[in-house]
Amino acid sequence: MALVLQLRSVSGLRGKGDRIAKAAFRGLSFYTRVLENCEDEAKFDETFRWPVATNIDGNEILEIQVFNYSKVFTNRLIGTFRMVLQKVVVEGQLEVTDTLIDDNNSAIQTSISIEIRYQALDGTVGTWNDKEFLETPSVHSEGDGRYSLETDSLLSGHRHGSDVPPGKSNQQSTERSFRRAGKGVFSAMKLGKTRPSKDEHRKQDDPAVLETEDLDRKAMRYGAGLEPDTISLASVTAVTTNVSNKRSKPDIRMEPSAGRPMDYQVSITIIEARQLVGLNMDPVVCVEVGEEKKYTSMKESTNCPYYNEYFVFDFHVPPDVMFDKIIKLSVIHSKNLLRSGTLVGSFKMDVGTVYTQPEHQFYHKWAILSDPEDLTAGLKGYLKCDIAVVGKGDNIKTPHKANETEEDDIEGNLLLPDGVPPERQWARFYVKIYRAEGLPRMNTSIMANVKKALIGENKDLVDPYVQVAFAGQKGKTSIQKSSYEPLWNEQIIFTEMFPPLCKRIKIQIRDSDKVNDVAIGTHFIDLRKVSNEGDKGFLPTFGPAWVNMYGSTRNYTLMDEHQELNEGLGEGVSFRARLLLGLAVEILDTTNPEINSSTEVQVEQATAVAANCSGKMEEFFLFGAFLEATMIDRKIGDKPINFEVTIGNYGNQVDGSSKPLLRRKKEGGDGDEEESELLQNSSDDEVGEDGELVSVSSSQPMKPLVTDRNYFHLPYLEKKPCIYIRSWWQDQRRRLYNANIMDKIADKLEEGLNDVQEMIKTEKPHPERRLRGVLEELSSGCLRFLTLADKDQHHSSRTRLDRERLKSCMRELENMAQQATALRSQIKRNTMKDKLKLVQNFLQKLRFLADEPQHTIPDVFIWMMSNNKRIAYARIPSKDILYSIVDEEMGKDCAKVKTVFLKLPGKRGFGPAGWTVQAKMEIYLWLGLNKQRKDFLSGLPCGFEEKKTPRGQNLPSFPPISLLYTKKQVFQLRAHMYQARSLFAADSSGLSDPFARVFFISQSQCTEVLNETLCPTWDQLLVFDNVELYGEAHEMRDDPPIIVIEIYDQDTVGKADFMGRTFAKPVVKMSDEEYCPPRFPPQLEYYQIYRGNATAGDLLAAFELLQIGPGGKSDLPPIDGPTDMDRGPILPVPLGIRPVLSRYRVEILFWGLRDLKRVNLAQVDRPRVDIECAGKGVQSALIQNYKKNPNFSTLVKWFEVDLPENELLHPPLNIRVVDCRAFGRYTLVGSHTVSSLRKFIYRPPDKKAQQWNMAAKHLNGYLAMTSRAHRSRPTGEIVVNMEPEVPIKKMDTMVKLEANSDAVVKVDVTEEEKEKKKKKKKGGGGGGGGGGEEVEEEEPDESMLDWWSKYFASIETMKEQLRQQEAAAAEAEEKEEMEVGEGSKAQVKNKDKDKDKDKDKSKAPKDDKKKKQQPVPELPEKKNKQKIDELKVFNKELESEFDNFEDWLHTFNLLRGKIGDNDDNATEEERIVGRFKGSMCVYKVPLPDDISKEAGYDPTFGMFQGIPSNDPINVLVRVYIVRATDLHPADINGKADPYIAIKLGKTDIKDKENYISKQLNPVFGKSFDIEATFPMESMLTVAVYDWDLVGTDDLIGETKIDLENRFYSKHRATCGVSQTYSIHGYNTWRDPMKPSQILSKLCKEGKVDGPHFGPGGRVKVANRVFTGPTEIEDENGQKKPTDEHLALAVLRHWEDIPRAGCRLVPEHVETRPLLNPDKPGIEQGRLEMWVDMFPMDMPAPGPAIDISPRKPKKYELRVIVWNTDEVILEDDDYFTGEKSSDIFVRGWLKGQQEDKQDTDVHYHSLTGEGNFNWRYIFPFDYLMAEEKIVISKKESMFSWDETEYKIPARLTLQVWDADHFSADDFLGAIELDLNRFPRGAKTSKQCSLEMVTNEAELPMISIFKQKRVKGWWPFVARDENDELEITGKVEAELHLLTAEEAEKSPAGLARNEPDPLEKPNRPDTSFIWFLNPLKSIKYLICTRYKWLIIKIVLALLLLIMVALFLYSMPGYMVKKLLGA
Repeated sequence: MALVLQLRSVSGLRGKGDRIAKAAFRGLSFYTRVLENCEDEAKFDETFRWPVATNIDGNEILEIQVFNYSKVFTNRLIGTFRMVLQKVVVEGQLEVTDTLIDDNNSAIQTSISIEIRYQALDGTVGTWNDKEFLETPSVHSEGDGRYSLETDSLLSGHRHGSDVPPGKSNQQSTERSFRRAGKGVFSAMKLGKTRPSKDEHRKQDDPAVLETEDLDRKAMRYGAGLEPDTISLASVTAVTTNVSNKRSKPDIRMEPSAGRPMDYQVSITIIEARQLVGLNMDPVVCVEVGEEKKYTSMKESTNCPYYNEYFVFDFHVPPDVMFDKIIKLSVIHSKNLLRSGTLVGSFKMDVGTVYTQPEHQFYHKWAILSDPEDLTAGLKGYLKCDIAVVGKGDNIKTPHKANETEEDDIEGNLLLPDGVPPERQWARFYVKIYRAEGLPRMNTSIMANVKKALIGENKDLVDPYVQVAFAGQKGKTSIQKSSYEPLWNEQIIFTEMFPPLCKRIKIQIRDSDKVNDVAIGTHFIDLRKVSNEGDKGFLPTFGPAWVNMYGSTRNYTLMDEHQELNEGLGEGVSFRARLLLGLAVEILDTTNPEINSSTEVQVEQATAVAANCSGKMEEFFLFGAFLEATMIDRKIGDKPINFEVTIGNYGNQVDGSSKPLLRRKKEGGDGDEEESELLQNSSDDEVGEDGELVSVSSSQPMKPLVTDRNYFHLPYLEKKPCIYIRSWWQDQRRRLYNANIMDKIADKLEEGLNDVQEMIKTEKPHPERRLRGVLEELSSGCLRFLTLADKDQHHSSRTRLDRERLKSCMRELENMAQQATALRSQIKRNTMKDKLKLVQNFLQKLRFLADEPQHTIPDVFIWMMSNNKRIAYARIPSKDILYSIVDEEMGKDCAKVKTVFLKLPGKRGFGPAGWTVQAKMEIYLWLGLNKQRKDFLSGLPCGFEEKKTPRGQNLPSFPPISLLYTKKQVFQLRAHMYQARSLFAADSSGLSDPFARVFFISQSQCTEVLNETLCPTWDQLLVFDNVELYGEAHEMRDDPPIIVIEIYDQDTVGKADFMGRTFAKPVVKMSDEEYCPPRFPPQLEYYQIYRGNATAGDLLAAFELLQIGPGGKSDLPPIDGPTDMDRGPILPVPLGIRPVLSRYRVEILFWGLRDLKRVNLAQVDRPRVDIECAGKGVQSALIQNYKKNPNFSTLVKWFEVDLPENELLHPPLNIRVVDCRAFGRYTLVGSHTVSSLRKFIYRPPDKKAQQWNMAAKHLNGYLAMTSRAHRSRPTGEIVVNMEPEVPIKKMDTMVKLEANSDAVVKVDVTEEEKEKKKKKKKGGGGGGGGGGEEVEEEEPDESMLDWWSKYFASIETMKEQLRQQEAAAAEAEEKEEMEVGEGSKAQVKNKDKDKDKDKDKSKAPKDDKKKKQQPVPELPEKKNKQKIDELKVFNKELESEFDNFEDWLHTFNLLRGKIGDNDDNATEEERIVGRFKGSMCVYKVPLPDDISKEAGYDPTFGMFQGIPSNDPINVLVRVYIVRATDLHPADINGKADPYIAIKLGKTDIKDKENYISKQLNPVFGKSFDIEATFPMESMLTVAVYDWDLVGTDDLIGETKIDLENRFYSKHRATCGVSQTYSIHGYNTWRDPMKPSQILSKLCKEGKVDGPHFGPGGRVKVANRVFTGPTEIEDENGQKKPTDEHLALAVLRHWEDIPRAGCRLVPEHVETRPLLNPDKPGIEQGRLEMWVDMFPMDMPAPGPAIDISPRKPKKYELRVIVWNTDEVILEDDDYFTGEKSSDIFVRGWLKGQQEDKQDTDVHYHSLTGEGNFNWRYIFPFDYLMAEEKIVISKKESMFSWDETEYKIPARLTLQVWDADHFSADDFLGAIELDLNRFPRGAKTSKQCSLEMVTNEAELPMISIFKQKRVKGWWPFVARDENDELEITGKVEAELHLLTAEEAEKSPAGLARNEPDPLEKPNRPDTSFIWFLNPLKSIKYLICTRYKWLIIKIVLALLLLIMVALFLYSMPGYMVKKLLGA
């Protein structure tokens, strides 16, 4: 179905010029190529094709526009031709010549000649003659000998060169133009779409001509008009380029990744719980992961327990199993040894949800607890926790653990993934199980046969039931005895919160058995795929639809080795069964009383579904042809081999059909056919025309022939066997079609992205254009989906999921199309990287959408059988080979030749066994409806005859059983094997003896073996003669078969070890083509080598396939080059192909060797280093005694070598260390390969920017300097203002200045300025005024501050910075959105919007003064943050911040030993046998003179000038250990007792006696001094051990620091430079050298002019001027003049100094991960520390700073409970029945109740008022900085020592009702956090519930600041509806004193001396009424019943009056009447 336009020519043009035309139809437009210099006629002769999915309407219009093309300006329109397609629709074909019209719709003399064809969907219009378009290249060749129709796709791009007809040349600017499968290629690839390129200078980023280096200019001329964005560049790995429309891309990775166990660690920290529902509970938290449970300790009598306990669970399971495990957190109330406690509430989530979170963790989030037993209840409390899941190699970045002072915003930090609403509701999940088909036999048939003999009954040998598991619960259906086609119609109901935090429902058919039930097959429903959470989304829904289950092979064995496959682990290798199921979700209305509130799983009957609900049965036809079977493993090569293809159970002859219930088909057949009752209505009517079509599902057995030592092949030659199978399935092709369209869009996107990444990697020009092209394709692909997918909406059997999914896919793709279009316009050179990430997200989303959850046709399996046993298989998804008339819907491998590698089933496929190919097949497959099968052979290589079975001889559509090829071509393959790099180490020496084996068709050859190398340069040409290929010549050219290259390691004994494999496609030359550029000779390319799923190096090679024409081999290009060099008859790679070489010099800096391990048990004593590169090399001096001095005596040596000009082709450099033993023997110690010399290449700098860099700084520094774009800046003085004021102003926010401009860096901190600043800040002010006064704290006293103040202030800053970075990133995003469309304007803006506060002040030296005075707006200050000097807290190792300190000294790890094979293979760590320290510098040989003429140039050091001496040096190393966080628990109780151990050389310090009991976040606060001698002792190991009372102490984790690199680094990592210079106090300068001394030393070493200190606080260094304060105070407050502040200002900006500058290490604390060798790759905690080093030949440093942990301060809190009021009344009086309460108040401060204090009891309060005047006294130890109370206590009676706990300072007051005989009743409580609690109300009336519930709005106070508060606070408890209610009020007074103050003014407990309180004045009724009945009656009458009595008296009076009235009325009336 397509519209095809052939644009022949445009004539009658005026003038001479370049012409271009554009044709548009249905919004899709194509451009022609540009015709240069045409006069009056432009012969385009191009064909365009629009595949159409809906019939063309007669009113639609085709438009053609002709332009004058301009390279510089926009094209000028000549005229337009529009045509209504009415006639075309009727006739199908039309030739038209007509005039064009101009803009005003008037005709002009130019005319156009075209031909149009239209092929309608139903075949009504025009005959669809494939041949006419596709296979006759000469359709229009009459004219000028060029043909314009490409064979149905883009050129393969290798046709550059003079013989190319001009009609082809528009693709010339691709290296290897990209070709995509399929016939819609014209549309997909916009064949010939050209668009003029704009003027380069005017708009930098507009598309311009893509200059590809290796194309000659001639080809470029043609391409000049192309818009490069539409050109797809072939990626560098040739195979990924699919150069064909008849072959699919092979998949290079071999092993299934699923199913292989891995290490996982789940770590959960339970911090605290809040708002637990229940009264006075003792909560315990149970943490459950999968089957494992752990418990926290119990906290007594609290609703908000604080635990801070850490739990770790270790697992070794496959990922799928891991991610389905459920994490369950439950809070249990009053659990003890005897009773299990009652569940308060629980929370469930699967591990997968945590793993998909950013950083694989939830940090400090609140889990909502709910009670599964009671759905109607609301939430039961909150639990704050951290959950992290780490796999091997993941590193978790924990946010920095500082004092969490932020008030907990529970609602804002819920433990839920993004997008899940906080109020989750309960929902019912109905999993409906209807029926299953095609089950395998699950019992041995012996018993059955016996039964059959005895009773004559024939039973099905399987008793199936279905088990469904979801969210930790399981439910199962009934068992259907003996049925291969069981019918259940049952539904299993789960009740779970919605949306659930468990992603997958597991549905398993199991076979019930007396002994053990086994799984038959497993299916997972991923809820994310069957629901959509968007606002237009839908609840999870599924089916009713069939799902296919796959697993082990169907033959029944008692012990099935592949049973795991049936459990859903790993890739199933055979069809097991299919199951019809549905899923529905209903949100429960929990208010409805009828609801069954339990969450137990229920099973009920479900209504059956109609037979046709899942689709109409259709007959499908599968055809396959085997074109080649090679590389068959030699183990099976001796027996005949055949291949079997199955789809479902069809075609499976060995163990497929379970015969009984199935009826044979009417046509008979040989029993392979099976059909259930469902299948009755099949196409009986077609039988007539088909003859008897019986499936043939396997090829004939054939004996393999030997290819070489490892592999065999089947000699198919010209006769290719075929198979065909008929099968019946429900017709749900639409699902697969939609998935195919999306998959194709995704494939195209992925390929495009690979291209872009490849271009970035190989530094090709303009990757951003390619990315734009990719986005363009993406958006047009998405729009295409919208038109195609919307077609047959109203299909009866579409499920709700089908409809909803379609809607959501359409929405998503439409959205994606818009985003892609928007993104396209935003892509600039510099934003490329970020945009690439966004596009990657598109790809993931597409892949996710394309995965269709409701299956239809089962996958196709191809089995290789030997002797009727299944050996190896390949599984091909049926959607990939499904046919459709519409091109985009067709499967990507349908009617294509696909290369398939067969693999071993199940676990056997893991590891090395699975990496060897079992067989390589070239197979052609076609699957479609039987009635569509007429062109099922269309994609086969041409030139064959069909061989059919005798019955089908003369029926045209009868499938052949084999194909006989009559055409065959002979070729010669030349494989130019140049070199490989970074190969796999296969020998114990850590090296390999590699050779490569090249396979092509059925031939193979090997290169020579090169010994002992991982980077072999074979430089060898392998020639394969007489390669016979079957098919048409022209197809071969575009479509050669692939070449497989395998790399092996030669062993002297045994067979060679497999090291990796890669594929390549050869460049083909037909006999009639010239061997000339640009296609020949081919270029060397890198091919990625894979070993299993892991990459294992690269191969550099080129392959060409040359056709041997009639003239024989003499016509081929000669193979020049000497054959027998010194290597014997080996051909080298010929000249045109091998790289062009230049002379380079390689200088090596030999520094020393470190940590060499023993070799064969002998110590290394006299090592030497050998360096080799490209056959040349140099040896270091011999180290005479490694023990005494491991450094080399000669530092620099060099050698010269010829290296390729192209840096990407540089060979690796090998470093090998040998030990020289006696008698001239050498032993290899270890080796290292530097795979890329790039970073060591020295390029002489530009003369213009006079600032070449020292070689030692190599490229990095150099680029950083020169790449700053030169903007027009004033070159005068640049003032940079840096105030030490602003706390958040760190190293990375400096303005970088041009190297050649003078600058002043200003640091002014004059005192008054400081004051002003302070005021401004306090005012939080607007521009000028102070605005709004704040109460603020007094400045801290200097003496109060210590190192910890500095530390905590710095952590706050770090957090603030992180927040800002996030905000800034978000802001930048928004800015970018805005800037789209500003185009050129945006270019001028400062490229790097430095996030610093000085937004490039260089532009305005003048306004600088103004800026300084305003408070800096970007820093939202804590309102009145005190000024404390800070240090820099790095939340990672210092090394990662400073490039491993390899600024001039690099460390190379020496490896030895083979790499392990299993997945937990020997990590690189274990193979390291030592380290070589040194460096290298590579440069082209004649070096510019100016370098060697530089002053002080020492020729012996070459490029390594100014290198320190490497003689041994004594150093004092001072290690400061601050604290450790998140240690891995080492004891059974989930805790550890950590202490520090430090090892450096011979010094070993174990700080065992100072272990910290039961702590996972210990604060050590210690420093250690060690004297060491570099280089012997340079590796510092700091370990944390767990102290054990008995047994040895366990290592928790350790970290290693290379001190030597730090010591010698230019970054000066010996002692960090602090922020300010002071000579006393907490911030004393630590370095023995003062800043000025350091500065002069740096200037001298860097040959920098300076420092020149001038008057007025100025210092000049090089061409920079810095200003700053010049005075310093000593301890006594005397001011002295000093230059130190100035010098320090320069040091803190040393990176701005031209040439010599680099960032100096600031005063810091680094955070290092602790690792344990037993658990490689998984962090065991982190350690915060830093190291100072001082050389011993310098003056000694001062004493170490004291960082010992702050001692908690002793306080005493006095709480006076004065009165209570409105306490609820609990007790009923026995006699009077009135309510009263016996009130007392209980209070405690520390975490537990062990120090609780009670008041006396106020008996018989009838109003809820109580009077106490009672004093509690709570002494406690408090850490001000962390706001925690410190308590030490034994954890249990068995504990050895006290454990220190830090708990929040919270005072709890509870009100109770005292009972004599039963337990006291709890009435209510209030908990006050002493740091922030609401101010008490003045009176009881004003005291309300708001004070508890609405804390956010109320002003909070801290007792530590107020010291004394008095007021009323409410007591609260929860009522039966879980609502908070007020249960009383308390008037209390809190008074805080320090221990000293408390001693001075003592007070007594209760009402005792000293300072006694007066007795409360309690009313008398509080005494029990029988003591004084009259009194209490009086009280009752007077208080309680006073009003009642008055009312009664009044009522009585009224009654008496009425009665009297009535009584006297009659008499009175009589009197009146009678007038008496």
